[in-house]
Amino acid sequence: MNQRPEALAPLRDFVVATTRLVDRQPDEAQLLEEGRRLLASLIARDDWLPDAFAHAEPGIYRQYLLHCDPLERFSVVSFVWGPGGRTPIHDHTVWGLVGVMRGAERCEEYAPEGEGKVVARGRAHVMTPGMIEAVSPTIGDWHVVCNDLADRDSVSIHVYGGNIGAVRRHLFDPAAGVIREFISGYSSPLMPNLWDRSSASGAPLP
Repeated sequence: MNQRPEALAPLRDFVVATTRLVDRQPDEAQLLEEGRRLLASLIARDDWLPDAFAHAEPGIYRQYLLHCDPLERFSVVSFVWGPGGRTPIHDHTVWGLVGVMRGAERCEEYAPEGEGKVVARGRAHVMTPGMIEAVSPTIGDWHVVCNDLADRDSVSIHVYGGNIGAVRRHLFDPAAGVIREFISGYSSPLMPNLWDRSSASGAPLP
């Protein structure tokens, strides 16, 4: 990780503010509205994300855990899409906010139809830096996301209403025509240290 600890201050401030938000237990609409404002402030600059959590090889995507609430009420994840990187058709089962910080991402919307079937809604959009969208079982939860750029990575910051890497979710296999369960996990065992303020203090070690 190439960042000095104080460079992570925007992420630390976001984690503190989001913790206070979920502490209040607002309804979903209010949570998404206030969370959107917090996320917009976080992704307004992109110099705080360490390089270790901002790269993916061509043809794949990576998801790096940046923070998980100790009660698993929310998690913050950087998703990195290498050129050609694309998710399967999947859901989330919890509320989520997705904010693009670098590059561009294309999202194709899907919806469940009948028993064990998921169909394209015929809607797709491209998200560029600063744009944010929300997902949840109540407002729409199925999609495919891919990098819209052929020559460089795209990066988005996601906030979910749970420890998303441990949540039992679903993907749709169009070739087999079946929905399968999956647990995504994370792409690295490392997390940024948000709480080290030693270099900012200017006080040397004894």
